[in-house]
Parts: sequence; structure tokens; C-alpha cells
Amino acid sequence: MASVSSPLHPPVFSLSPPPPAAKCKLPSKVHTVQRTSPSPHETRTGRDSSYTHHRQRSVVLRSALDEIYVLDPPPSSPYEEGKTEPIASLKLKLLSVVSGLNRGLAASEDDQQKADAAAKDLEAAGGLVDLSKDIDKLQGRWKLIYSSAFSSRTLGGSRPGPPTGRLLPITLGQVFQRIDVLSKDFDNIVELELGAPWPLQPVEVTATLAHKFELIGSAKIKITFEKTTVKTTGNLSQLPPLEVPRIPDALRPPSNTGSGEFEVTYLDADTRVTRGDRNELRVFVLS
Repeated sequence: MASVSSPLHPPVFSLSPPPPAAKCKLPSKVHTVQRTSPSPHETRTGRDSSYTHHRQRSVVLRSALDEIYVLDPPPSSPYEEGKTEPIASLKLKLLSVVSGLNRGLAASEDDQQKADAAAKDLEAAGGLVDLSKDIDKLQGRWKLIYSSAFSSRTLGGSRPGPPTGRLLPITLGQVFQRIDVLSKDFDNIVELELGAPWPLQPVEVTATLAHKFELIGSAKIKITFEKTTVKTTGNLSQLPPLEVPRIPDALRPPSNTGSGEFEVTYLDADTRVTRGDRNELRVFVLS
């Protein structure tokens, strides 16, 4: 029997049963299905009743001869709700901005502004840090990858410190913070290379500035200086460490009180962002 149609009515198909391969099966309601690669028991017109569903797919498969699947969208990540970018993307953006800046020593004013803006985006997405609950996340050895204070061209940043460049033959190596939440130890570890006149070889040393820390707020930390130890490495690693005498408090300049404060503005399992009491932005990754 031929089909009849008009502009006002959809086509009316023959009531004769179509071949099995052309059978159209429509679900009675929107439902969620799961698919894996077709098994030998699965065909385009249906599925074997013993077929096991494994993987959810957020796509709509539609064909005049196939089943129609309407799948629910995947659940939204908590980071994506109300935010334009997930935290992972913002972290990558910040790390990309500060890479190649030699921990801030090579940062221009424009570089500093970009790093600050990227850090603020990450801080806003991460929310407030509560170290009273997440103090264990501070534990470990953290590698400094950026400090805005190093753009001052001194190793002390916004605090007194030896200048970089050609005035003194000092090359800055890696900088770490080693934090022990049980003993409250907070050590700044700096690797340095000290130049020497020819034919002597440069001397490699590691300076450890030992501090104690305490929480003075939900996200603020105060560190108090205790001592500095210098240990030669490389060819002179057999030499014993040298403890640098501490300057008496009465002789300390007002700008070097031996203590400092900073706020942890972002913290997760492998990344930490802090802002110091002298507007210093620092970015660390767990090493």
C-alpha cells in the first residue's frame, strides 16, 4: 500500500510490518543509558538483554533506523559552578605566567602585574584558606618558583639582602621552604654559588635560615628567626656546616627585626600562594 502525505499531515506509512533491520524503537521517556563498544550481541536495532552497561556518554545518538538515546549531562564540577574557569586551569595559567622569570629576578613591571592578576584569579576561585583545619597541607618541602620581591634585584627581596648582578659574584640557585607542622620548624633554604678569582672554582653553598612559626589567624603565619647555617656542597661538601653568628637584637636595623608575617592565600596538595607583610607575592610548588 502506497504512503499518502499532504503539507498538513506527516507521511502515513504502510501498515505492513517492515523488515527487522528497519524497525524503529522509540523510548517512551527521556532516559539515561550507558554504552561501551558494541558487543557481538548488540545490533543497531537493539541490545542483548544480558548486555552490561559500563560507561556513561554525554552524547545524543539519533538515527531513523536506530534507537534514540537521550543522555543526561555529566554532573558539574564544584569548581565550575558559578566560575568561568576551573581551578586546575587557573593554576596552570599562573604557573605559565611566572615560568621563565627566574623566580622573579627577570620579571619586568608588566610581568609582575600579570603574575599578580593570575594569582588573584586563583585566590578568588579557591576561597578563603583555613589553616586551623588544613594545617597538614603545609607539611613538606616547597620549592619557590616566583617572588615578586626579587624584581628589586636583591636576594633579600623587600628586606635587606645582597644585590644580584655584577656587584657581587653571587648566583642564586634553588630556593625552598621546609615546613614541619609538628615541631613548628620553618626553614628557608637557599642554594648559592659564590664566585672565586681564577683559577679557583666557584664555591657552592646551601644557606639554611631556621625559623619557628605560629598561626596568628586562620590563614596568617608569623615566623621568628633563630639561626643561619651555611653548608658547602659540590667539591667541598666534606667541610662541616658553619653556623653564622646571630646579630644581637640591639644592633639589628629597624627593617630587619628577625621575624615576619605572611598570609597563605591559596593552598592545595601541591601549590601554595602567599602574600607577605611587605606586599610580596610568592608562589610555591611541593617538591
